Amino acid sequence: MSNKLVFIMIDGLRYDTAVSQMGYLHHLIEMGKASRYKVKSELPSLSRPLYEVLLTGTPVYKNGVTTNHTVRLSHEESLFHLTKSNGLKNATASYYWVSELYNSAPFNISTDRIQLDDSKPIERGIFYWEDHYPDTHLFADANFLLNTYEPDFLYVHSMNIDDDGHKFTADSKEYRNRAIAVDIILASVLPKWIEAGYQIIVTADHGMNDDGQHGGTTFADRDVPLFIISDRFTAGIYDKEIPQLQIAPLACELLNIQPSAAMQQLSIPNLKVASSK
Repeated sequence: MSNKLVFIMIDGLRYDTAVSQMGYLHHLIEMGKASRYKVKSELPSLSRPLYEVLLTGTPVYKNGVTTNHTVRLSHEESLFHLTKSNGLKNATASYYWVSELYNSAPFNISTDRIQLDDSKPIERGIFYWEDHYPDTHLFADANFLLNTYEPDFLYVHSMNIDDDGHKFTADSKEYRNRAIAVDIILASVLPKWIEAGYQIIVTADHGMNDDGQHGGTTFADRDVPLFIISDRFTAGIYDKEIPQLQIAPLACELLNIQPSAAMQQLSIPNLKVASSK
């Protein structure tokens, strides 16, 4: 049973758009290879606070990353810290805010785009700083990291759906078509990653509303998908809503490492309990 994990975070992908537009992921569900859940994001439904939620499993009132303008290193124990302390290799292809949370802040575009430093929480990182940085390039960066360094934990952070949502709103052909485009990229890379022995989770930080914004409390702002490709789960579609604070301990479970003391106890339906940690 593999303990390696690729965690794909698709920025700004709301739940109903994922359900209606992502055909490859739903093909895997129909063929008994994947599971789908609905996740309710934490508040505020903003990007940087929710990056911290997803990667540390801590709520905003505790971690203090309350806005997109909170530019500082995290005070919490992230999945990068945990994998490193457990002797696992980690890597990421991500937006630069991830570097600012876990490696160094503020981000310096002259020196921080490519980070290869075993002394940092993120050991191998390729970072971008423009929201329209093509997802095709982002997944090529991720593929390079996976093939070159064979990390036990790879975090991949895609931005184009969020970018098109802000430009055209969630109720637009551009937003829906971008979701299809990301699904096609996943159809290109996931078979190889699965064959290489990786479990896969795909989720989002927040959704997008019909005004081209997010941050509030509506289903459009907060409801996001969770797709899981792992032999630890019984394939299918499950209606029970999952709190977003469950994602980080889920990643720990799939990596076969102990979660941090600050994380919730894991409680997700249809998970097959590991024999030991």
